[in-house]
Amino acid sequence: MIYMMHLCGVACYLAAPRRPEDALRAAAAGKHLSTLAFSEKGSRSHFWAPVSKAVRVDENRVSVSAEKSWVTSASRADGIAVSTGWDAGTEPTQSMIYLVKRGDAGLSVSGAWDALGMRGNDSAPMSLKDVTLDETERALCEPGKGFDTMLGVVLPLFHVCQAAIALGICEAAIAATQGHLTAARLQHLDSRLCDLPNLRAQLARMRLMTDRARAHLVCTLDAMEEGRADAQVLVLEIKASVTETAADVTDLAMRTCGGAAFSKHLGIERQFRDARAAVVMAPTTDHAHEFLGRALCGMNLF
Repeated sequence: MIYMMHLCGVACYLAAPRRPEDALRAAAAGKHLSTLAFSEKGSRSHFWAPVSKAVRVDENRVSVSAEKSWVTSASRADGIAVSTGWDAGTEPTQSMIYLVKRGDAGLSVSGAWDALGMRGNDSAPMSLKDVTLDETERALCEPGKGFDTMLGVVLPLFHVCQAAIALGICEAAIAATQGHLTAARLQHLDSRLCDLPNLRAQLARMRLMTDRARAHLVCTLDAMEEGRADAQVLVLEIKASVTETAADVTDLAMRTCGGAAFSKHLGIERQFRDARAAVVMAPTTDHAHEFLGRALCGMNLF
């Protein structure tokens, strides 16, 4: 649910570039839900390079056909920020972002979310077949500048929000583990699980990793807000850093709580699954490491 909220917030910002606060208020009031449709079957996790391409209909209108994947809230969204190749472009990075509305002719949703983790996000593939759009009303970026919007507007927000979600998963896993260790007893020894030093040590490791991740996120947010020179590097770091921490923390929670963690009553098995979604969510952890390495070497990211 938190993932849906942050993603829809980014989409609302794009969908109302002149007065984004109005779109966000509408979303908060439950009157409007927007989402992003960037990933395509043909380019997979390389969301910045759509293989679809808009077709010019006349001076003001274009037609968009695309097969989108992993569209969060696909069956519920009122507005969809859709990326596609610019009709006048010659490179994959020359793209556009358009607002497509529920009910537009040619838009359809197929399938339903049935996967490992993130049970509440309602991701599904979307098909656009000859969806005709008026650029004067539906373009969400300057001509050919969709790539710049995806990397300059969406990616920083996406990275820090993903990190915040991962941090929340860490906290939930710690709370569940702490509760289990202090409540569960070994009756034959008249002791609690927390009396075992190895289990206390693992809980302590979870706490330390989570606090380091929080400090990293706060530092990133401060750098972005202050416009510091190191903001770009920190933004490139933060998703990979904190989401990998969540994977490690929830793994420790499973090990620390033993068989009880595999049942649903502690909630840890869900946190374990949810923590792994961000690792493969574009840009993947491997992509983040590559981008960061290039930035540190003074190279262009693309």
